[in-house]
Amino acid sequence: MLWSTLQIALLVYLGVMALIYFKQSSLVFLPEIDRGYRASPADIGLPFTALTLATSDGETLDGWHVPAKPGSKERGLVLIFHGNAGNIGHRLDYLGMFHTLGFATLIIDYRGYGKSSGSPSEAGTYLDADAAWRHATQVLGFKPQRIVVFGESLGGAVAAQLAATHRPGALVLASTFSSVPDLGAELYPLLPIRLLARIRYDTLERLARIDCPLLLIHSRDDDIIPYHHGRRLFEAARTPKQFIEMTGSHNEGFVFAREDWVRQLDGFLAQAVAAAQ
Repeated sequence: MLWSTLQIALLVYLGVMALIYFKQSSLVFLPEIDRGYRASPADIGLPFTALTLATSDGETLDGWHVPAKPGSKERGLVLIFHGNAGNIGHRLDYLGMFHTLGFATLIIDYRGYGKSSGSPSEAGTYLDADAAWRHATQVLGFKPQRIVVFGESLGGAVAAQLAATHRPGALVLASTFSSVPDLGAELYPLLPIRLLARIRYDTLERLARIDCPLLLIHSRDDDIIPYHHGRRLFEAARTPKQFIEMTGSHNEGFVFAREDWVRQLDGFLAQAVAAAQ
């Protein structure tokens, strides 16, 4: 009886391991959650241009370009990479915040998200980021030093990869993990996640190759990506760097939620973009 129970437990354990190994994409990426748009920049009074960007491997990405306020001095462009689940239609507050601060914005949906073609993958999201960078520099004409790369949660890993290969004026990482294996090992401590992980998104490793000004933003109350991930990234990063500590859960602690957080972000951007020019 005991031997049979152990055999069953072992089979279940091996089955869970196999599920995690072979179904990682469906566990990491959540593109099917509300693929329709609830709103567009026009719904919050922002003029915008709808974009269709081509990636180097033949996918088409949906995106928006929101110009800076008419009549104001454009401070630069913020290239936004959003977090998991949902699409660009759920990130209007970011567009509004940066518009108020005097920045133009460019935001895309990764392959398989929103109206973009294809299926998501780690390598694919890096190609998606490259396509957005090409549009920002070659079509919109922004110099790299006038581009701020902003990544939220999963998008932080994408943003870090982009900043490691193309030096922007500044990099902002909000509620970002050190790596997928690090986070997975905490979520499933009884499983050998580090051996099973094929999707890595190693943000920590990317920071060793990033030398532009860096701002880390994280909440002590984050219930999905623990606060110590943000602190670990900050401690490993090169200078110049800053840290904003927020409050609220992962889906509540947005930087635009409080005026003092926005002021700190604005102060960082003013210094970083001015220094890069």
